[in-house]
Amino acid sequence: MKTLKKIVLIILVLIAIPFVIALFVKREYFVEREVTINRPKQEVFNYVKYLKNQENYSKWVRMDPNMKKDYRGTDGTIGFVYAWDGNSEAGKGEQEIKDLKDGEKVDVEIRFEKPFEGIATAPITTEMLSANQTKVRWSLKGKSKYPMNFMNLFMDNMLGKDLETSLAMLKGVLEKPGNLSSKY
Repeated sequence: MKTLKKIVLIILVLIAIPFVIALFVKREYFVEREVTINRPKQEVFNYVKYLKNQENYSKWVRMDPNMKKDYRGTDGTIGFVYAWDGNSEAGKGEQEIKDLKDGEKVDVEIRFEKPFEGIATAPITTEMLSANQTKVRWSLKGKSKYPMNFMNLFMDNMLGKDLETSLAMLKGVLEKPGNLSSKY
C-alpha cells in the first residue's frame, strides 16, 4: 500500500509541476524570423500581401491539402479574410488583413478556433537591402491564458521552426524564375 501511495503522489506532483510553473510564465509570446530574398522589395511585397499566396509557402496552410477554405473580400486589401477548417494539425480559424503599408508591411490578425481559441497578430514586413535583395520578417505575437501559457516556454522553438520553413519556401518560390506570375 505504501508503494501505491508513493506512485500516486509522484503522479500528482508531476501533474502539478506545469501548473505551478505556468504561474510564473509570461502570458504573452513573440516569435520572429527573417530571410533575405534575391528580388526587388516591391515584387516581394506584391506577392506576400496576397494571403492566398500562402498556399505556396506557408507550412501551416500546407498541413492539410484537403482543408476547406473560405474567402471574404478582395485579397491583398484591408478587410480580406481567409478562413480555414482543416484536420487536427491545421485546426480551424481565419486570418484577416487589418492594415497595409504599401511596399512595407502587411498586418494580419489570426483568430484561432481549434484546437485552441486565441488571437495573434502576424505582420509580414519587407525591407530593401539592395535593388535586388529584400529582407522579409514574419512574426507572431499573442497571449495565452493560464495554464496554457506554460506552452509559451516552447513557442519560439515550435513556431520559429515553422516560420523558418515557411520563409525558406517563400524564398524558393520567389527566386525561381517566372514564379511571380502565380500571384492572385
